[in-house]
Amino acid sequence: MTADDESAFDRLRAEVDRPLTRLFREYGASRKRWLALGLAANLLAQTASLVPPVVLGTAIDAVFGSQTTPYALPLVPAAWIPTTPEAQFWFSAWLIVGAFATAAVCTWVYGVTANFFAHDVMHAVRTDSFEKLLRLDMQFFDDKQTGEVMAILNNDAGNLEVFLDNALMNSLRLLVMVGGIAFILFSLNPQLALVTLVVVPGLVGFTLWFMRAVAPRYRARQSAVASFNTRIENGIGGVELVKTTNSESFESGRVRDSSADVYETTMSVLKLSYLYRPGMELLAGLSFAATFVVGGYWLLVGAPGPLAGELSVGTFVTFIFMTQRFVAPLAEVSNIVDQVQNARASAERVFGLADIPVHIEDRPDAVALSDPEGRVEYESVSFAYSDPVLSDGGDSADGGDDPPVLEDVSFDAAPGETVAFVGPTGAGKSTLAKLLLRLYDPTAGSVRLDGEDVRAVTLDSLRNAVGYVSQDTHLFDGTIAENVRYGRFDASDEAVREAAEAAEAHEFIADMPEGYETRVGERGVKLSGGQRQRIALARAVLHDPPVLVLDEATSAVDTETERAIQRSLDRLAEDRTTLVIAHRLSTVVDADEILVLEDGRVVERGTHDDLLARGGRYASLWRAQTNGR
Repeated sequence: MTADDESAFDRLRAEVDRPLTRLFREYGASRKRWLALGLAANLLAQTASLVPPVVLGTAIDAVFGSQTTPYALPLVPAAWIPTTPEAQFWFSAWLIVGAFATAAVCTWVYGVTANFFAHDVMHAVRTDSFEKLLRLDMQFFDDKQTGEVMAILNNDAGNLEVFLDNALMNSLRLLVMVGGIAFILFSLNPQLALVTLVVVPGLVGFTLWFMRAVAPRYRARQSAVASFNTRIENGIGGVELVKTTNSESFESGRVRDSSADVYETTMSVLKLSYLYRPGMELLAGLSFAATFVVGGYWLLVGAPGPLAGELSVGTFVTFIFMTQRFVAPLAEVSNIVDQVQNARASAERVFGLADIPVHIEDRPDAVALSDPEGRVEYESVSFAYSDPVLSDGGDSADGGDDPPVLEDVSFDAAPGETVAFVGPTGAGKSTLAKLLLRLYDPTAGSVRLDGEDVRAVTLDSLRNAVGYVSQDTHLFDGTIAENVRYGRFDASDEAVREAAEAAEAHEFIADMPEGYETRVGERGVKLSGGQRQRIALARAVLHDPPVLVLDEATSAVDTETERAIQRSLDRLAEDRTTLVIAHRLSTVVDADEILVLEDGRVVERGTHDDLLARGGRYASLWRAQTNGR
């Protein structure tokens, strides 16, 4: 990613301090009992797994040998140990069975508790992240791709779950096994323990080298995977364009190149992993060989070189068993590093999202609109897009170097009046309307509803007072009734039907096999553009707001459908304040006032007849759309 491509969100992610520590602080603290229980159970399970080799070695010397060696176990009081060989045999058997049973029970306990802890954290991260996403300013979504947002909810939360469930527990297992084995070996024979553990510094050094060497390769792989996912999403999302422009081979080539990057970066990681694991096994094998040679020579000939004292067969057997135990936990280090690296990057993204400031929110002293009439006033309103992460969070957004979208726009709309905005694409019409809903805040000037600055009232009461029908109608995957009812979830079936009738949608809904229970598919793909638009209008009718914003509500429909929608719009606008954004001027000829916008400025205003008589920009647009009439 180049400096130019880096967004403020990326910079904010880079500023997250110790993301994994923060993860435990913010999400682990309230669940610490489950975490503590899981860690304790894991500790007991791994400790119990070390008991059988120790008991076996002791029994070989004290029970099955010459029986002159005293039966003694580390940390076990002598008073607990039987005195006869037969009793010591059964005592050993029960200890081994008890150790295996304890390990099994504790493994089940830590498996359950660790998964509960990890999945509960993942659930909380997902829901908190989604709630934060819903609270973020619209400018964040103007800048970010859907795939990147979805990656936080899915991939990143999943990486954190894997880290908390696997990496955390395996790290503890590694520490317990290495530490426990070292303690046992030194308890049995410190001299032979030094021989066995002489490779440990090499194991540690090799592991530290691997971690440093593999970290940048993991980052490169993660970046390649993210780019690949984005490429796939873009290709599938634009499949219609790909097909209609005969660009299948071009798009396949781009995916192939992106996939090749994933392959190369993955192989770069695997090459190190395939070097690390055999290397660890070789070092562990050298430890085993040294223990076998020195211990075996000690038993056959006597203490070699500087070593002194006696070595029993049982102790030698225990050393052989314990030496083999080094290999498995140390081989897990590469997986642990992988999971930690993924979790760190994911935690940075999660907390980078959490740290994005929200500017469009209720002030501490915000008041709720009470029974609003619908008077709308724009006074000297200007607006420029700003970076939602870097802006100062004041009442107005700092537009920085971005060109203004709106400049010094003023107008009034009394209850029952209709004000229309017309002009070329990019003139600022939609942005002007969205300021009323506080999807954005103005850079300068004020927007008022019933005399109250919209920044001084609660968002709930403001958005309940304004109905918005967009040119890009969005329907959720569900039934028609559910989509009409969206936002008024307690509305009765009768109210839904009346709203559909008012929007002239009831007839086509009734003709469908399942009527109002017909599923519309994702984004309403099973319906035509006009049908989707009328369902959106029915939703607005059901909402029954005092102010209605219609953003090119008939832009994507044919002439006959437009007439039907326009009839419903006329009825809907009769007793409420209506702001209409129109491309087709024929839909706004009856508006009380028409504002013509160009480059964010109002260049003309008046009624349809006044503007035609003036012969200016509006008259030119009208002639262009009516073939000179």
